[in-house]
Amino acid sequence: MKTITNNRTLKMVQLGLFTSIIVLMAFTPIGYIKTLGLEIALIAVPVAVGAIVMGPVSGAILGGVFGITSFIQCFGLSPFGVALLAINPVGTFIVTIIPRILMGWITGLIFVALRKNEKTKSISYAVASIASPLLNTIFFMGALVLFFYNTEYIQGIAEGLGTNNVFAFIIALVGGNILVEAVACLILGTATSKAIDIFYRKSRIDR
Repeated sequence: MKTITNNRTLKMVQLGLFTSIIVLMAFTPIGYIKTLGLEIALIAVPVAVGAIVMGPVSGAILGGVFGITSFIQCFGLSPFGVALLAINPVGTFIVTIIPRILMGWITGLIFVALRKNEKTKSISYAVASIASPLLNTIFFMGALVLFFYNTEYIQGIAEGLGTNNVFAFIIALVGGNILVEAVACLILGTATSKAIDIFYRKSRIDR
């Protein structure tokens, strides 16, 4: 009973720590790299690490925190977000939050599935880490297209990118971003999550 209580307390502390990191990154220059279009979101890194270390549910919670901070950015902090909020507030809320919850949850599920299989155990940290930004981009852009693609604002961006094809629009808008996010998550997420997991095992802390 004492071990269970200690583990629950540890998870709460960890969740609070990762939440603090996400909030800190969201409202300082280290969380987003500003570009002419969509910002490059490095916050996917702590979400990935949290999902790997604490599991799918915690990953979903941390993804939700990421999403909430992203929605707050729409109130004057992100020009792109401000424009979306003016067009469709409900759609903006869904686009910024739901994809991040799904990203954190599924990242955790991917790690659990790979970790259980001896053949994929060795690559579980790397695959789950790189899955985080990929899932974030897929879900975010899917929701963005669903709610905003036919709006005058997004069509204007598509025209500026020289395309009227939805898939070409997605690649042109986030192609460079996803490369940076994927590399950051692969390197930082893999190293950090693996180091924490090794520490747990040496300390004989049950996950």
